Amino acid sequence: MKTLALRLRHLYQRFFEAVDYLRSPFLLAARLYWGWQLIQSGWGKLHNLPKVTDFFTSLNMPMPAQMAVAISCVEFFGGIFLAVGLLSRLTALVLTVNMIMAYVIADREALQSFFSDPDKFYAAAPYVFLIASLIILIFGPGKVSLDTLLDKVAGQTDASETRSAA
Repeated sequence: MKTLALRLRHLYQRFFEAVDYLRSPFLLAARLYWGWQLIQSGWGKLHNLPKVTDFFTSLNMPMPAQMAVAISCVEFFGGIFLAVGLLSRLTALVLTVNMIMAYVIADREALQSFFSDPDKFYAAAPYVFLIASLIILIFGPGKVSLDTLLDKVAGQTDASETRSAA
C-alpha cells in the first residue's frame, strides 16, 4: 500500500511538472490574443472619438473628450505592450483598473449582479479583458516576452560588469 501511495505521489508530481511547461505558451497565447483585441478596441475608439465622447458624456463622466482619448490610448498602447510583453505587469495593472472602472461606470448593473446573476457579470464587455489583465498581473508575461529578454540582457550586463570590476 505504501508503495502504491509513493507511486501515485510520484505520478502526481510528474504530471504537474509536465503541465508547468504549458505556463509560458499559455501566457503568450493570452497576451497575444487579448493584446490584439485591446489594440483593435483602442484603435476603433481612437478613430471614432466623437462617438466615444458622446457615450462618455451620456455616462456623466468628467472631461468626456479627454477621457475618450485617454482610455482609447490605454487600450491601444496597453494592447501593444501586453502583446509583446513589455512592462507587462504595470500594463496589466493599468488595464485592470481601466476594466474595473468600465464596470463601475458603464456596466454598473452587471457589476451589482456579481453574486445574484453571475451570467450578467460574465457577459459584460469588460469581463474578458479584466480576467486577461489579472492573469498577466498575477502570473507575469511568461518566458516569451520582451520583459524576459530585457531581464536576461540586464542580468548578463550586471554579471559582466561584476566580472570586470573584480
